[in-house]
Amino acid sequence: MLPVRFHLPGLRYNYHLNMLWITFLKNNPEYFREGVEIGSLFGCFPTALWNGGRLTPAYDQCDSAFINMVIKSINDLGVPIRYTFTNPLLNEHDCEDPYCNFCMEAADNGMNEVMIFSPILEKYLREKYPNFAYNSSTCKEIKDVDELNAEIDKPYKYVVLDYNLNNKWEFLSKVNHPEKLEVLVNTLCEPGCKRRGEHYRQIAKDQKTILLNRTLPADKQIPIKHWHCDYGEHNCVHTIQHYPTFISPEDIWEKYVPAGINNFKIEGRTASIFSLVETYAFFMLKPEKAGEARIKILRALEDHRDIIVGRPRPAKWP
Repeated sequence: MLPVRFHLPGLRYNYHLNMLWITFLKNNPEYFREGVEIGSLFGCFPTALWNGGRLTPAYDQCDSAFINMVIKSINDLGVPIRYTFTNPLLNEHDCEDPYCNFCMEAADNGMNEVMIFSPILEKYLREKYPNFAYNSSTCKEIKDVDELNAEIDKPYKYVVLDYNLNNKWEFLSKVNHPEKLEVLVNTLCEPGCKRRGEHYRQIAKDQKTILLNRTLPADKQIPIKHWHCDYGEHNCVHTIQHYPTFISPEDIWEKYVPAGINNFKIEGRTASIFSLVETYAFFMLKPEKAGEARIKILRALEDHRDIIVGRPRPAKWP
């Protein structure tokens, strides 16, 4: 049987959960469904200009020691990091960004990956950092099978499928190299969302604005308007199961893997830690073991103070 690889979200905010999850898998394989592996941890270090897909907050910034520590500790577990550098609105000047180039240099050991969208950035990175594996982003929204096959034939490690093509088996049967597909299993977006591309572009604009604001006095800063979405903001793994784009664990093991598709992406870089634990457990754990494992994970997160449980404050008596 093919390994069933899951690509997990977060190099910054979900770092401790993901490290704990990888260690739990290594030490307790009996809790997991057959063949589960962790294919990569994906995301970026705030506040990277090249970042796309999710907005990193204006107040956050990672220093060099933290970046080096995260990369080394993940790689030491045999797992690649994958930068999500999918900002679609970059120009040639943006490619020279010193912080983003530092992040690339820190991970330039032949083990790591980049998820890419912008042709300008891709050309720059392939020339300057040839030791990385490059992946094609779902942000490209490729819906034509010939165009998808042409994308797969390019020198990408993986091409992430447009989520609207999930479970479209007539379409998927025409993909020439299914082993190079990566499928997003838990997208919270409404099927056929008309605003998805616009949302990616707005995130790209806001990422630039956030960095510009850091150079401006408070009274000159440009407001970031909240992007409202009734789907992504309120959905979770339990509310999307009626969507035609939803892929169940049974679908993964009984349909996708036999068809040669064995790479699965879980979204959630900015998700609640409780939602992520639930999602990871839903997809990767044996159903009869999920409850016990979930409690062990939550207790470990509490012990490490990733989850802080409030206690009643004592009062004087009598």
